[in-house]
Amino acid sequence: MFKAIALSSGIAVALTFPAIAQFPRQSDRLQLVYPPNNHQTSAAQIFLIGSAPAAGTVAINGQPITRSDLGHFAPSLPLTVGQNQITLTYRQPSGQTETKTLTVERLANNTMPPNQLEAPFPAVDIARQTDETICFQVQGPAQAQVRVALGGKSFSLQPQTTVTLPSNAAVLTLENEAPAEVFTGTYGGCQRFTQGGSLGQARYQMNVQGQTSTATSPGRVEILDAQNTEAIAVTSLAGVARTGPSTNFSRLTPLPQGTQALVTGKEGDWLRLDYGAWIRASETTPIQGAVPPTTLIRSLRSQTTATETNVIFPLQRPVPVTVSQNDDTFSLTLHQAIAQTDTIYLDESPIIRRLDWAQIDPETIRYDFRLKTDQQWGHSLRYEGSNLILSLRHPPQLQGNSLRGATIWLDPGHGGAESGALGPTGYPEKAINLLISQKIQKQLEAKGAEVILSRTTDQDLSLGDRQAAIRDLQPTLALSVHYNALPDAGDAENTAGIGMFWYHPQAHDLAQFLHDDLTTQLGRPSYGVFWNNLALTRPQEAPAVLMELGFMINPTEFEWITDPQAQEELAGAIAKAVETWLQTKAIVQ
Repeated sequence: MFKAIALSSGIAVALTFPAIAQFPRQSDRLQLVYPPNNHQTSAAQIFLIGSAPAAGTVAINGQPITRSDLGHFAPSLPLTVGQNQITLTYRQPSGQTETKTLTVERLANNTMPPNQLEAPFPAVDIARQTDETICFQVQGPAQAQVRVALGGKSFSLQPQTTVTLPSNAAVLTLENEAPAEVFTGTYGGCQRFTQGGSLGQARYQMNVQGQTSTATSPGRVEILDAQNTEAIAVTSLAGVARTGPSTNFSRLTPLPQGTQALVTGKEGDWLRLDYGAWIRASETTPIQGAVPPTTLIRSLRSQTTATETNVIFPLQRPVPVTVSQNDDTFSLTLHQAIAQTDTIYLDESPIIRRLDWAQIDPETIRYDFRLKTDQQWGHSLRYEGSNLILSLRHPPQLQGNSLRGATIWLDPGHGGAESGALGPTGYPEKAINLLISQKIQKQLEAKGAEVILSRTTDQDLSLGDRQAAIRDLQPTLALSVHYNALPDAGDAENTAGIGMFWYHPQAHDLAQFLHDDLTTQLGRPSYGVFWNNLALTRPQEAPAVLMELGFMINPTEFEWITDPQAQEELAGAIAKAVETWLQTKAIVQ
């Protein structure tokens, strides 16, 4: 047994699978691929993926189930909280039977208040600015009186009704509506502190029906010294900035290596920077000595090469940046920056029509590059000393009615120890990803494109290595090939179709075109087009799309996925769609 990550509509869902077959062979016995015995889930139902010879019948807990023409099955069963015993029985035409049994445990979604003080805030050491609002909370039973003491202050906390949001994966099964507000045992209240230094741990006291109990927060609270502000420089090639102090929060524009910022808050190993984003301390290094709170910028200029336009922003220090894209506009925001700009020179460029800028608040400048087309082809940001270099890639130049001049990076998803999703026979997604990618490669090369595969064998290849390949190669397009699965709550038997996933606006049109063209030309069901924060949709150097070309776990669609003729048709349709899209968007000589 091992853990495999199955991309479910682009969102990684951890599934535990038994040992896998390398080819989609039909067994002469009953096979159960998923779930494993003693599987635990919080879902209200579970699907069973497996196969048995088409001649015969399969029953689950005595009830016959529907199977595909080749004998594959994926029914969903309701689960009760606790242990659920499941028995599969395959009956051959001769009357002989084969049985498999397993236990699936449904975990309770515990929204009941605890009967004692739990989870006192903060769980880790935090630091905030002087006079900044700090909100305290703790878990406790209903009808309690709760107080917290810290830094010489003591104040009462009030019961809070909260909405427990569904996970991001819930959208895959159309169950992502927010529930009603309920009281789950949270008591909260906010306070400000004017004195600097360490305030120590928060001490909570609860009184319920005359009984008193206490709890102390694991983390300590510090109020930062406004006269001795800390500063950092980003050491990672692209520092991961987020909207909050954990990986649960959304990503912001990566910070180029060398970016400097002041620290305005801390939470565990996370730092809050002066423009509002959070970053891990491990991606930074402290700066000794005074750091100016803002930078000035005067004139700026661009330089045009054969493949890109470089815009140079001379600054006094490397400040945080934010990028946003619209169809015909690329916007770059400099934080902690003040303009003294009178002159801008833009070299003739095949992509930039005009540059507008505005000081949108006293310490923020936004530069809006008005583009000549509504398709962008990738960008990069880097610091060279205190000069910020923005590189905007030019459209590819194709030679005649072909794909000569285009470089396609094609990524067969998963590989090595990471199998991806499994079909009803145990056939792994990693194998079909490589097979179909090689067929697409052949079709694209016949049209004149240069095609680079991320892997050509069943090998381990990290997401970081794949991202680095896009960054280094800067291809015309980056396409990652996958097949789909679902979380436990999904309906594997009735969910099918082609889906596309994008992150940067420069990839949206391509994702939509591929989806619409493939579903129409092949007559396949649509799973949809999703904005998705994935490792292989995030690269900014080229339009990057992750393709989910069908559901491995759907019994009927799996037969289409593994049909050699259908594979050739799919590869040809993808290559033709890429050619059509590029011929429309690129420069044709």
